[in-house]
Amino acid sequence: MLSDSNISLILEAALGKKADFAEVFIEDSKRSSVSLLNNRVIKAGSNIERGIGIRVMSGTNSVYVFSNDLDVDVLTRLASEASLAVNSGEGASLELMSKLKVYKQTYLSQSAFSRTKKDYVDVLRKGLDHASNFDPMITQTTGSLGSHLRNIRVVNTRGVNIEESSERIRLTMSVIATNGDEKQTGSVSPGTRLGYSFIEDYPIIEKATECCESAIRMATCGYAPSGKMPVVIGNGFGGVIFHEACGHALEATSVGIKASCFTDKIGQQIANSVVSAKDNARLEGEWGSYNFDDEGNESSDLQLIKDGICVGYLVDELGSRRMGMKPTGCSRRQDFTYAPTSRMSNTYIENGKDDPKDIIADTEYGLYAANMGGGSVDTATGEFNFAVREGYMIRNGKIAEPVRGATLIGKGGEVLMNIDRVGNDLAHAAGVCGSLSGGVPVNVGQPTIRVSSIVVGGRD
Repeated sequence: MLSDSNISLILEAALGKKADFAEVFIEDSKRSSVSLLNNRVIKAGSNIERGIGIRVMSGTNSVYVFSNDLDVDVLTRLASEASLAVNSGEGASLELMSKLKVYKQTYLSQSAFSRTKKDYVDVLRKGLDHASNFDPMITQTTGSLGSHLRNIRVVNTRGVNIEESSERIRLTMSVIATNGDEKQTGSVSPGTRLGYSFIEDYPIIEKATECCESAIRMATCGYAPSGKMPVVIGNGFGGVIFHEACGHALEATSVGIKASCFTDKIGQQIANSVVSAKDNARLEGEWGSYNFDDEGNESSDLQLIKDGICVGYLVDELGSRRMGMKPTGCSRRQDFTYAPTSRMSNTYIENGKDDPKDIIADTEYGLYAANMGGGSVDTATGEFNFAVREGYMIRNGKIAEPVRGATLIGKGGEVLMNIDRVGNDLAHAAGVCGSLSGGVPVNVGQPTIRVSSIVVGGRD
């Protein structure tokens, strides 16, 4: 890593005579992973990433450069060139670096890097062997287990000087059920910051069974009907709709350039009064959590929606300058090759008062989306479509036959207003979110909710 004196030289060069802000982001990380296909190891490896990103700003003009060459002469020259690239400004002086703040992950019970690749393989084979022998309809099994140890240092010209070390581990397991020409998938993908003990305690046989049963049900059932109807969306990964259709539209990345359907909505009702939502990077051990963001700001427990009212945005440094609002500790990046921008962490609809069983019982007819799949969204309009990976019809207040091929189609703002029931069974699910600053680990989450009316795309 670079010395304090060398970091100061780089920051002075980055300020030049035009910039009013300069930042150094140093990263040293390593990854380890294995992947299996039909119980055979198809990939195993480790890699190390080390490099530096330098950001220079003048007003809302921003230039970002990066290098994996840590020679101080190379970096000061790179920083000077970045400074010349920003438009003319008044410039700023370099504040003395405050005392270094070091934050190590305190709740890591056991590092995955103390384990061998064979340990990884043994865990995966335990679940995949069970899945392979579950039923002749299961024709393919895949799994992976990966860990990421990340050490960063962020120093900027306003005196920020922090280090953070963290480790994340994620397991994925997926099966394919085949019924003639029809193929359906069942999968789980838990992620954690709790260390390898989470993997050791994970009920992998039980989860493999659930994957197989889900895939087989979806491969042997009929198609979902189409039309506008009530839809009950299950907890956990059901929150992907809020994340994609609403969460991104609350980021300064889009709000700050007035390209969001929620621009200038603070203090206004954007959801039904039963809906409250947060982005909380401080949830202990969760996949999307962190202590400091990638601009060196402390993480936050940020209220986005309270009783249907928009009360907050996710704001980074550049968004702060555009919007006239303070940063909220939500600036993130995949690695040193990306400039940071406003991103979600653990984003979820908060618990409501309803028992999920009552929500189903009070729905005469509709669709129950037990598990959601992928989709797409336009943050400017809020329009989205998401596949339902596992669906069931609701008839006479009871979950009835399974159905496949359903798609939920709508607008984020309309869906928020049409959520009329919110359960008390909040759950989180791990994912990777892609945006301008690359892919970052996030949680999506919600309790069971009911959308009173939404377009369902199906076959009938």
